[in-house]
Amino acid sequence: MAPQYQIRADYDAHTIVVYQAYAPAIADAALRTGRFVAPFSFHRMTWIKPSFLWLMHRSNWGRKPGQERVLAVRMTRDGWEEALSLAVLTTADPAAVAEAAVHVQWDPERSPRGAALNHYNIQVGIGRRLVRTFADDWIVGLTDLTPKVHRAASLIQAGQAAKAHRLFPPERAYPLPRALEDRLSRGG
Repeated sequence: MAPQYQIRADYDAHTIVVYQAYAPAIADAALRTGRFVAPFSFHRMTWIKPSFLWLMHRSNWGRKPGQERVLAVRMTRDGWEEALSLAVLTTADPAAVAEAAVHVQWDPERSPRGAALNHYNIQVGIGRRLVRTFADDWIVGLTDLTPKVHRAASLIQAGQAAKAHRLFPPERAYPLPRALEDRLSRGG
């Protein structure tokens, strides 16, 4: 049985994939240039999620207005872990949260149909002081998952969840360094 709080992600030795959903204008510009550029906002927090199904729930499988395009954002593990080292849980003291460069919250993992599960995955808010670093230094690739997302949603709607599941990215427990694990624990 998986721990109640666990980062599950698609990753390799050097990178991790996080997911974001955007309006077409933002996604098109990012995909055209291979990085986030205007109209992406560098002046506000951007939330990244290693859980594909959580983002599918949040974006309604890429059908929510302003979230019609689903991107897989491949970033360095060094950048991911640097962000986590600067993170403050959103349940911490409000003054500490207000000053934090990075916010972290644990949200219920989701089933393909959007039901909340009994275990949690992390959501990471990169604050505006670090958004440029995220966009310019930590991201190594962007992939448009929108067609695959829409296909999976259609399969789920048609009662073919097993076929849809084959389209989901592989996610497994992410091995955090012990210091980060302690820092991000719900009791920490």
